[in-house]
Amino acid sequence: MAPSSSLVREQSKLKVQLKLSISRLRMVQQKDTAIAKQQRRQMAHLLELGKEESARIRVENIIRSDVTTELLEILELYCELLLARIGLLEPKECDPGLEEPIKSIIYAAPRTDVKELQQARQLLVEKYGKEFALEAIENSDGKVAERVLKKLKVEPPDPELVNLYLKEIARTYGVDWPKGEKRQDHGSDEDEDSPTGGQAVKNLEEPLTTEELNKATPPRDLVPKSPVSIAPPSPSTDNVNPRIKLPGPPELKPSAKMSGLKKDTPSTQAQSDPKGKDEEGPKKLVGGKIPDVDELSRRFAALKR
Repeated sequence: MAPSSSLVREQSKLKVQLKLSISRLRMVQQKDTAIAKQQRRQMAHLLELGKEESARIRVENIIRSDVTTELLEILELYCELLLARIGLLEPKECDPGLEEPIKSIIYAAPRTDVKELQQARQLLVEKYGKEFALEAIENSDGKVAERVLKKLKVEPPDPELVNLYLKEIARTYGVDWPKGEKRQDHGSDEDEDSPTGGQAVKNLEEPLTTEELNKATPPRDLVPKSPVSIAPPSPSTDNVNPRIKLPGPPELKPSAKMSGLKKDTPSTQAQSDPKGKDEEGPKKLVGGKIPDVDELSRRFAALKR
């Protein structure tokens, strides 16, 4: 049975709204990330000035912003999932595989500042009814994702998490906080690198002489490599020992006519160049004698053929 026009209209509106929600969620995440980066730089300045209490209070805003960004990322993934499975949203009954993302969006959308996501939530509520929306808002059936519930909890951050944030900010911006910890870390690294606890070890080996260095073979890394490298083919069942065959120039075999021309050419050159014959002497003569007129006419007749 073909879907009605009203159902097709609802599907298209929901599809457009999901796309708008995805793009808007990404923009909000990028904006929050840029603001959090500026706030981290301010926290580093406060730690450098020694205003630790002020930094501890303000870093809670950074923690809350990071949690909100993670929540928006989860909702963005749910919108992408609904957009990919838009065909399963046609029936009035909610598909069991889509119940968690739909109820999570209905539950979390009012707690965000993304209007496009709230409009998509309204379309979902109109589609599946008030009872379905009430179950999602109260989470009576426990279908809302646990990570969404955890991100929406309003509670002060753990003091240990605050310390970790401050340490990470100080390390990123090169601030010595807590005081003296950076120096202790450098000292411990030097102790670990040196096998004798930081004490210098004398060089007991004598330096090599020039003759020994000349006799020594250079390492392979110093030999210049060819810029062209050809990987050998991998062995197969048809060719167990493969070899590389480089294409060479084709072999040209002279024809019978060309070979006849080559035989006749030296005698004709010797006859047509009398100066060279006089200068070089009997070296250019073919067979040690000068050809007569009849022989020359026969050769010219062969050339014309």
